[in-house]
Amino acid sequence: MKKHKTLLLLFLLLLSLPLYIQGATVPEQNSERGRETTLLNRLWKYKRGDIPDAARPQYNDTDWEPIGLPHSFSIPYFMSKDFYVGYGWYRRHLKLEKEDLSKRLFLEFDGVFQEAEIYVNGRLAGSHTGGYTGFSIDFTPCAVEGDNVIAVRVNNLWQATVAPRGGEHVFSGGIYRNVRLVKKQPVYLDWYGTAITTPTLEKNAGKSSAVKVKASVKNTSAHTGRYTLSITIKDSSGRTVTKCSKTECVEAGKSLDYEIQTSEISSPALWSPASPTLYTLVSQLYAGKHLLDSEKITFGFRWFEWTADKGFFLNGKHYYFRGANVHQDQAGWGDAVTDAAARRDVHLMKEAGFDMIRGSHYPHSPAFTDACDREGMLFWSETPFWSTAGPKEDGGWTAGAYPSNVADTAAFEANVLRQLEEMIRIHRNHPSVFVWSMCNEPFFTDSQTMPGVKKLLKRMVEKAHSLDNTRKAGVGGVQRPLGEDRIDLIGDVAGYNGDGANIPDFQQPPVPSVVTEYGSTKSDRPGQYIPGWGDLERDDSWKGRAWRSGQAIWCGFDHGSIFGSDMAKLGIVDYFRLPKRSWYWYRNAYTQVAPPEWPKEGKASRLLLKASKTDNIATDGTDDTQLIVVVADADGRELSNTPVVTLRVVSGPGEFPTGKSITFRPDSDIRILDGKAAIAFRSYYAGNTIIEASSPGLSPARLTLGFVGEEPYQKGVSQEVTDRPYVRYVKNTEHNELQTYGLNNPTFASSSRKGHSPGLAADGNEDSYWMPAEDDRSAYWILDTERGLMLNCVTARFTEKVMCNFKIEISDDKETWYPIGVYNASDNEQDIRLELEKPLKMRFIRFSFTTNESCDMPRLAEVRAEGSVTE
Repeated sequence: MKKHKTLLLLFLLLLSLPLYIQGATVPEQNSERGRETTLLNRLWKYKRGDIPDAARPQYNDTDWEPIGLPHSFSIPYFMSKDFYVGYGWYRRHLKLEKEDLSKRLFLEFDGVFQEAEIYVNGRLAGSHTGGYTGFSIDFTPCAVEGDNVIAVRVNNLWQATVAPRGGEHVFSGGIYRNVRLVKKQPVYLDWYGTAITTPTLEKNAGKSSAVKVKASVKNTSAHTGRYTLSITIKDSSGRTVTKCSKTECVEAGKSLDYEIQTSEISSPALWSPASPTLYTLVSQLYAGKHLLDSEKITFGFRWFEWTADKGFFLNGKHYYFRGANVHQDQAGWGDAVTDAAARRDVHLMKEAGFDMIRGSHYPHSPAFTDACDREGMLFWSETPFWSTAGPKEDGGWTAGAYPSNVADTAAFEANVLRQLEEMIRIHRNHPSVFVWSMCNEPFFTDSQTMPGVKKLLKRMVEKAHSLDNTRKAGVGGVQRPLGEDRIDLIGDVAGYNGDGANIPDFQQPPVPSVVTEYGSTKSDRPGQYIPGWGDLERDDSWKGRAWRSGQAIWCGFDHGSIFGSDMAKLGIVDYFRLPKRSWYWYRNAYTQVAPPEWPKEGKASRLLLKASKTDNIATDGTDDTQLIVVVADADGRELSNTPVVTLRVVSGPGEFPTGKSITFRPDSDIRILDGKAAIAFRSYYAGNTIIEASSPGLSPARLTLGFVGEEPYQKGVSQEVTDRPYVRYVKNTEHNELQTYGLNNPTFASSSRKGHSPGLAADGNEDSYWMPAEDDRSAYWILDTERGLMLNCVTARFTEKVMCNFKIEISDDKETWYPIGVYNASDNEQDIRLELEKPLKMRFIRFSFTTNESCDMPRLAEVRAEGSVTE
């Protein structure tokens, strides 16, 4: 009898064996481990330039710079308008065990600007084009047991078929976001392949909702098998709310989308800026009882409604949001900021009382969006389809938004649509994301390409709807063109920048609307204690409109700009992440926190040194600390004195963007202002670091920082950081090129006649024109070039001879005006070309008219300004 039982058990085991082999296809001892993820931000080597044979494993890189990620070609970078454009190479060694070769091996990149070729052991494993979206490279066929060499060739060359073709920020190259090694079993959950929705939440008015999960499972094995996907929903305290599972047959070499919907979850805690409650989806993929893969994804319960007449609604309640535009770069490190630095940015905006961020003008990092989730910040996520004012010639970062060469259009549109899809795929589970934005100011393009712009925007909106029907597709910065060619009605939500807040055509449009940019107040820290309403000041528009959904200031932070410091210093927080006084104004207005006592000049005695974090600072490239040095008197009161201050590493690991020390001067790019200086400091080794702040004649200050990680710092053994003395990068040009501005730039006027709004004097159409109201006897018209220009020439055309007195003035700040031309009615001017004897610094041009009942009102058709961008 015992023999028969043994044979029966053996028979059953043989029957089950093929199923196990088909399902798991991995050794049993590893089947419970699922996927393994390791950050690969440490121990890279970098060399600027296109290096022959650098992909070869045997290549000698001993003279390359030792660096950690995130990294930028431009480090150290301090807001100059020029930056290196070309190639850079990265190399790293990776050890793999024999058992790893039975798995699928991936390199996951959160962002490389802008074209990356990834080589493993000399073989091209994959590539990606697009600087702001992540990607995953399966390098399994290239892997070997033991030492593996990863080499990444990166370039930030302008490309006619890649978005963006133009913009005003800087476009530094590099592996500037995180990189991970991911080991998976041959059957696994795909990269960002899971989408979470709450389909019954709105219908049930938030009282209950099911959770719908759509997850892509890939079977790269040679066997078809049945696999079970188990999902568990946990609340913010880790308590299991519900769970369910589904078993499907996945063919060998194929992918299959699992669709699972839970039962109704009663009384879910709703996500909102005031209460950003997050839930966690735990997905586990099994072959029988053997775990193949697992992942955790945070999400939230909330729903949106956008209306054209009543604005925006969150969770069934009217909600007028007040936001800020945010670029990603920071002092010294450029775009290569850590996850912790991204979180500090979001927190600073939240602390000032803002509840919305516009990701200008490209997809931001997953860490940034995650910070928006956790802080309670609505996030407007935008594709990089945009351009800006200025020359529209191919070959540089001021080219038109859409290709003028017909041969480039198909590839360009494919690239834009792919980046849109990647953005949605990566960020779709974040509850903070409340709209997908297709663009920013795409009208800055050759006028003949506008039909292509409109066609592409329509394709993008359709694509966004097909990929995610839970969010609206917005179009940002669509205050041009005016009239019948307008593009603001292409999307579900229209965002107007600058003067678009007050253009008559865009007042209460037939779609939901937002002021996506207002303000643009240039200042060095400390600046003025003002909101800088700018375009929203007219008619108290800053108070909102019943039909408007919200507004966002330009901008949250100073940032590097290819158009120089005038465009770079428009933030309410400076580039070093120290708030200006306008930030304190908003914090007081929005959160009722009174501003501090402003520091004054005094007898400086000592330095104070502070840090955003002093202990448990991770060394994996995701963490850092912001150091702030303050000038103080003998009693510790903060002063506004600005002496030269140096921060240096006395002992221990870590680095500034300039190496082991950094010096702040009031007259340099690395500046101390109003008695304060700041910089982010990071380390790739564990241990205690002593930082000293010193200044001639002042008592120094010291601070100890504690870094944690797997590899301790050993002086003389650990890889030391190379000093990187800062030298402002300047393009090799003999002179500043003259550029022409005016076309589609913001315009403002004292008044306007119906059908003759101010923008018609800068729309490129000489048949359209601005005309003041009939009773406006002191009419004026203003052009904002949005640039700091050394002005050479102003040209203007009226539709007929001017029969009144007028003058032309320029200003750098819109407050102090300098006359450059005075004209009398008897001059009978119609076409004006005003050449200056010597270039003058300016940003604004104003035409001021003196009219009476006996003269005809001026009809201004077109105005242009010609000059060179100043630093």
